[in-house]
Amino acid sequence: MAADGRGRVPTPTEEACFWGLVESAWGMCGPEPARVRAALVERDPAADDDNGSLYALEAWMDQFLTHLRRLCADLSSAELTNLDRVVERKLYDLDRQEVHEHTDGSDDGFLYCRGFIVAAGQEFYLGVHADPAMAVMDAECEAMCYFFAHLHDERFGGYPDTGSGISRESGRNPDGW
Repeated sequence: MAADGRGRVPTPTEEACFWGLVESAWGMCGPEPARVRAALVERDPAADDDNGSLYALEAWMDQFLTHLRRLCADLSSAELTNLDRVVERKLYDLDRQEVHEHTDGSDDGFLYCRGFIVAAGQEFYLGVHADPAMAVMDAECEAMCYFFAHLHDERFGGYPDTGSGISRESGRNPDGW
């Protein structure tokens, strides 16, 4: 049981594996999305985005997810479960009112916005976690929210039991609301 009483939390090794896969998948997309991701992290969140550059990363999400799927092709049930537990925890930790204020969206929309934050990589995730104003209004990546759970279901016939006792759905983190 985790210190927060909510079950199993990802280990540092599981988190490192997750973020390593994310970075590898983005790396396979080439230099342009790397530039866009760096700009997201380095920007002044108070500045206006009058040319739509904040949303440029969305155009690369399908390619990123395709590469991520390929990187996970040979992972075991336990490995996919561990990765799903990491995503679940990251989404849960972002399930906060102050993050919602900078992403907007319905319950599902807010979940998909949090999926975008996680999919954009560790630097962006940490930036938004520390300063919710870094988030991008209405930028979404629905597929990331259950990516590893769906892979697990496709390959092993069922969704993994992460053992966390938490939910990635919106409004479920009592400390965030």
